Amino acid sequence: MSRLESFIRRMSAQRDVIDHVAQALPLPEDGAILEIGLGNGRTFDHLREKFPGRRIVAFDRALGAHASSTPPPGDLVLGEIVETARAFAGTDAALVHADIGTGYDDKDAVTLTWLPDIVARALGAGGIAISGLPLDHAALEPLALPATVDSKRYFLYRRRA
Repeated sequence: MSRLESFIRRMSAQRDVIDHVAQALPLPEDGAILEIGLGNGRTFDHLREKFPGRRIVAFDRALGAHASSTPPPGDLVLGEIVETARAFAGTDAALVHADIGTGYDDKDAVTLTWLPDIVARALGAGGIAISGLPLDHAALEPLALPATVDSKRYFLYRRRA
C-alpha cells in the first residue's frame, strides 16, 4: 500500500471513530477534550464541530496549525507533550484524542512508554480515549470500533470507574 493510501485510511479511520463517539458513545457531562498532537489543526477543527460547546485543549511541540484551526491561547499547550500533558492528570477529561504516532516502530515504542499512562490519568471515569497507537493500560477498557475501521489502524477505549 502506498504511503498516500495509508494516510487516507488513517484519516478516514480517525474521522469515523470521532464521528462514532459523537453519535453513539455518551461522554461524561463535564470535562474538557484533550487533543494530543495538534498538528495542522484539522482534527481539532473536526472535534470542535462534533462537540460544540466543549472546551478543547490542544498539545503540540510547536504551533503549526492553520490560523482557522488554532485554539485560543488558553487552550493551546506548547512544549514536549510528555512533560506538558502530565499537568492534566486528574482533570477528569471527557475525551482524549491522541494521534502522535510516527510510523517508526522504535520512536513509537518510546511514546508508548508514557502515552497510555498520561491518557488514563487525564480521563475522568467513563471518559473516552481515541488513539492512533494502542494504549495498553489497566484503567482503559477497549471498545468496539465502527465497522469501517481496521482494528490495527485506530484504537478506542473507555476509562474504567
